[in-house]
Amino acid sequence: MCSSQGSNAVTKWQKLLLFYQGILENGDKRTDNWLLVYSPVPITCIFLCYLITVWAGPKLMANRQPINLKPVLVVYNFAMVCLSAYMFYEFTASSWLAGYSLLCQPVDYSNNPLALRMARVCWWFYFSKVIELSDTIFFILRKKNSQLTFLHVYHHATMIFNWWAGVKYVAGGQSFLIGLINTLVHIVMYLYYGLAALGPHMNKYLWWKRYLTSLQLLQFFIVTTHTAYNLFVDCNFPDSMNAVVLAYSLSLIVLFSNFYCQSYLTKKTKST
Repeated sequence: MCSSQGSNAVTKWQKLLLFYQGILENGDKRTDNWLLVYSPVPITCIFLCYLITVWAGPKLMANRQPINLKPVLVVYNFAMVCLSAYMFYEFTASSWLAGYSLLCQPVDYSNNPLALRMARVCWWFYFSKVIELSDTIFFILRKKNSQLTFLHVYHHATMIFNWWAGVKYVAGGQSFLIGLINTLVHIVMYLYYGLAALGPHMNKYLWWKRYLTSLQLLQFFIVTTHTAYNLFVDCNFPDSMNAVVLAYSLSLIVLFSNFYCQSYLTKKTKST
């Protein structure tokens, strides 16, 4: 009996190891040696540290004064504008020069310079999502705990996994459209945050805040429509990836719609 149970345990362990080995070895060989790509372990550690920070950070700051991060926030937000603009340009140029289709675009896994250029900007997009975890840390240090919503944490924490998988397995192809739209949205979003960080005197120029959420929702609707189309037609792009993106986009539509209703429509109703 004991030997039988031990044998079953070994078999399950071996299956787990084989599964993990498959994760490591079945990826895009071009991106394997790039930072935070080959194994899911490093990004999982970052994810766990992020969740611990979200849980412990407000507790550690409870009896402390908010930290004035104005210079840091100004530099950070405008740096993110520049990074987003660079990525938007690279997504646009790489897809245009390679003759990408907006309807169905398989991944080019070759070492063609344009294919590698697209893979590189996909990696930068993935890494930018790691950088964006700083948004949460800044909220905690400034004691803006009301900003630490489920939507905020869910969106930031899950994007790093989605794009780890993207760079690991599909660094290019129709994935480019997500990066293209998202970087454009983030140019506008971080520009808003950068201007807001300059001080209260900028508030009169920031009347367009509510439209940021509308812009976010628009991008999710575009991605959802595009992904659903490619999931149900014959397109040489992994259906598993399309299914994950579709489910994720739908979850963001629900969460951002709820946020928009609570932040703007409900408040407007109460004020009238």
